[in-house]
Amino acid sequence: MEFRQLQYTLQIAADKNFSRAAEKLHIAQPSLSQQLSKLEKELGVLLFQRNTSTVELTHAGASFVEHAQKIMDSVEQLRQEMSDISQLRKGKVVVGSMPITGSHLLPRVLPAFKQSYPDIEITLMEDSSLNLEKLTASGKADLSLLSLPLTEPSLSWVPVGVETIDLAVPPEHPLALRAHKHPTKPVSLQELKDDSFILLKKGQGFRQITFDLCRDAGFEPNVVFESNNIETIQSLVATGMGVTLVPHFIARAKRSEFIPVYLKLAEPVPSRTLVIAYRNGRYLSKAADAFIETFKGVMDALASEGDTHEE
Repeated sequence: MEFRQLQYTLQIAADKNFSRAAEKLHIAQPSLSQQLSKLEKELGVLLFQRNTSTVELTHAGASFVEHAQKIMDSVEQLRQEMSDISQLRKGKVVVGSMPITGSHLLPRVLPAFKQSYPDIEITLMEDSSLNLEKLTASGKADLSLLSLPLTEPSLSWVPVGVETIDLAVPPEHPLALRAHKHPTKPVSLQELKDDSFILLKKGQGFRQITFDLCRDAGFEPNVVFESNNIETIQSLVATGMGVTLVPHFIARAKRSEFIPVYLKLAEPVPSRTLVIAYRNGRYLSKAADAFIETFKGVMDALASEGDTHEE
């Protein structure tokens, strides 16, 4: 059994297609098929059930892939540890990020990190929360910026900050008019039970947070529009299409000409916990640790700024 055969098998299992796997491995498809047949002959079992359209793991194949992944992880961890010992400040970190949250936080984090660790390479992957969890669990991302709760049981996480959540309403909404007259009066989520909501689409972690908060307040949100982009949602709110909840750092950022009214919610003010997630048991390189510490520092600085940068 050769190390490359483990790599080949894992790639076929991931793609469920010989052609795509061969392309990603940068080898010819006949060579890939030959190596797999050689491995199956050595093991005395079939690892994949082939048919005209897809390739599926057999029972033996599923067991092989599970153990092969552990071997690959151990090799990668060994490589990381040796790299830390020999190079100290050099390395590479693949970071997953939620697109909108990342767009507001990473421009602060990455320059600070690069200034302190100029020889560490950061590769950024942007995707939905659900996909990021899968990418991190599979080892394709070393770390991912996510918000609790996580759904993938194979992930561990480090909290990097707590972000309050604001309510966004149209300028002519009764709560916006009330806030103009009584700016210190907080808004209860229960007051929104008859409102139309505009939310992120499924797969985005903040969508679930919104549902959970509304359900805790005793109602199911009436969702009339959905979008993959929270800035689009805020613009729709500004034009009177509904209301929504918005993470505070995003609410206070400069944006388009369509600006809703942002209101503080009553105590206890809802919040979300931002975390850096990684796969259980995965060795965190010094480069990864440095990124986490830098992120914490930026979040602490943002928290200390308070509302001084709000529009």
